[in-house]
Amino acid sequence: LLLLAATAARAGDARQEEAVRALARRLLGPRAAAVSLSVDPALAAGGPDIYRLWSPPGAAVAVAVTGSSGVAAAAGLYRYLRDFCGCHLSWSGAQLRLPDPLPRLRAEIRAAAPGRYRYYQNVCAQSYSFVWWDWARWEREIDWMALSGINLAPAFAGQEAVWQRVYRNLGLNQSEIDKYFTGPAFLAWNRMGNLRRWAGPLPPSWHLKQLYLQYRIVERMRSLGMTTVLPAFAGHVPQGILRVFPRVNATRLGHWSHFDCTYSCIYLLDPEDPMFQVIGTLFLKELIKEFGTDHVYSADTFNEMTPLSSDPAYLSRVSNAIFRSMTGADPKALWLMQGWLFQHEPDFWQPAQVRALLHGVPLGRMIVLDLFAESKPVYQWTESFYGQPFIWCMLHNFGGNHGLFGTVEAINHGPFAARRFPNSTMVGTGLVPEGIEQNDMVYELMNELGWRQEPLDLPSWVTRYAERRYGAPNAAAASAWRLLLRSVYNCTGVCVNHNRSPLVRRPSLRMDTELWYNASDVYEAWRLLLSAGAELGSSPTFLYDLVDVTRQAAQQLVSDYYLSIRQAFQSHALPELLTAGGVLVYDLLPELDSLLSSHSLFLLGRWLENARAMATSDREAEQYELNARNQVTLWGPSGNILDYANKQLGGLVLDYYSVRWSLFVSVLVESLNSGRPFHQDQFNQAVFQVERGFIYNKKHYPAVPAGDTMEISRKLFLKYYP
Repeated sequence: LLLLAATAARAGDARQEEAVRALARRLLGPRAAAVSLSVDPALAAGGPDIYRLWSPPGAAVAVAVTGSSGVAAAAGLYRYLRDFCGCHLSWSGAQLRLPDPLPRLRAEIRAAAPGRYRYYQNVCAQSYSFVWWDWARWEREIDWMALSGINLAPAFAGQEAVWQRVYRNLGLNQSEIDKYFTGPAFLAWNRMGNLRRWAGPLPPSWHLKQLYLQYRIVERMRSLGMTTVLPAFAGHVPQGILRVFPRVNATRLGHWSHFDCTYSCIYLLDPEDPMFQVIGTLFLKELIKEFGTDHVYSADTFNEMTPLSSDPAYLSRVSNAIFRSMTGADPKALWLMQGWLFQHEPDFWQPAQVRALLHGVPLGRMIVLDLFAESKPVYQWTESFYGQPFIWCMLHNFGGNHGLFGTVEAINHGPFAARRFPNSTMVGTGLVPEGIEQNDMVYELMNELGWRQEPLDLPSWVTRYAERRYGAPNAAAASAWRLLLRSVYNCTGVCVNHNRSPLVRRPSLRMDTELWYNASDVYEAWRLLLSAGAELGSSPTFLYDLVDVTRQAAQQLVSDYYLSIRQAFQSHALPELLTAGGVLVYDLLPELDSLLSSHSLFLLGRWLENARAMATSDREAEQYELNARNQVTLWGPSGNILDYANKQLGGLVLDYYSVRWSLFVSVLVESLNSGRPFHQDQFNQAVFQVERGFIYNKKHYPAVPAGDTMEISRKLFLKYYP
């Protein structure tokens, strides 16, 4: 583990100090002058990060914060703002009403992180969330990361530009490269060897813009003392490599998910083929020349793909070859690997296979992300990854779906149990959602736990959370949050946060309406939040939460109407079918759409406008918009991973989900009228035309909200509160 102590060539203290002071100015404006920020690596004495807070004598500076790194100082600043000024910062907004004057501390506070790393980002989030971001949005995210104490994160933008250079140098032509890269919204799965060509090719301007972004991202992250993780070669190659090097040993992998070989079945270069080292080292040298390095590299060769052999010797040779292709370019290389494969395909990854793959790399030169540790921890059945360091990660979200969800008890106790595990090799905690900008509370909690030595008292924590988030104490809002904490946010057992609500799934007579919580708790939280509206209605974060909780209540109501529709159809009760179907299609779903359309963070138009903004021509704008529309709906040419990345957005509910439901109800009515049975296959063919029609409808969706959130929520409440 000694190597872990020396991962990053840290930015100089003065540079980190200046970076964290600039962050404070962006956050607090002129009020930042009342806070002194400094960086002193000696505080940590080579161990995990530490910060200290105190109030120096004299009135000029209210509080002084010293951190062992820029990130530690930023985390100390947020601790002061959170616990002493009642402030809050999240994806959905900031509440930064500072007391005047700033409060002084009675005694010094010191906090030491229990592990070396706080990690953030999932490879899938690069596509589900970050794909259309500009620098202004990245800057906000990196600020949030620093204030949250995150010190290890991928920097993956721009890698295709470097790969293109490498492929051209190896002798591939542009058309061979264009047949390999996917469109922007699907690059995460191209990088993992799952998918090729779909929604591509990548225009030259894409590469230039992503390179420009990457320079700024790595510079800012490093200036704050974060360790950046760069991509490495995992073995996947374009078919053109076989033309240029006909004698290489490459195997065509099987199809991925529901894609056939038109868009999947990528070639995997045999790690023992000499070209593996040539390509891997060439790419990494080129990448390091372009962006510098902190010596940590990510590669996932078998993400949701079965290796060619289960022979432990083979698996060791594979991981050793991948690692050697890293050290060939950087002798100090450390390999960061997702541990998703072990729990995704447990029949293949038996203990002997896991041990072999992990032990192909010297101990301490690999860090494994125990990716779904809150529900399916791998460290427990692998003797703590057989000696390789690991990070306990909360996955929490799949596909960037909306839907209130959390496993608060699991995350409040899991990291501490993992540290106490016999011979534990845990080196930190991580947040690895597939998509962000949802369920702020869960991420605030997880970030706080990354700095704690023992679990929190959750009911009192969430009461304080509500007060900070809205900027004022409110009994009704606090009660609402305690209800949400014990219900939607407390899934126990193996919980997969994939929104399967009938609202966002293709209609059928066999839909899942099961909940892991008591639906009445959400309805009551809705009532309580509405009652707090008179006091809190001017708070942007309150309005966001009101939309989110109303949306959850509406999602539950959709399930109730679906059950009524199904029951009426199966009982041949046409009047009841027409009533339930009519209310759902002509009132509830349009009302939900208008609610979502009243808030800027719940707009389809915003997602599409951000996609078009990346373009440099009308043709690119159309391609990017189709990428954006396809990802949240069909996810592939023919609904290959249909609705995996479902979102509840104004515009999408009305023109996609609602239209599907309308067709479903009319087909059921027709079936009862004609006496002909309902056939799901025939319906699927018909509804596919509706789904595909949405992607190509060319309709402009507003990127600016319309309507009064409070009024629309109250109207829904008066009509539908059970």
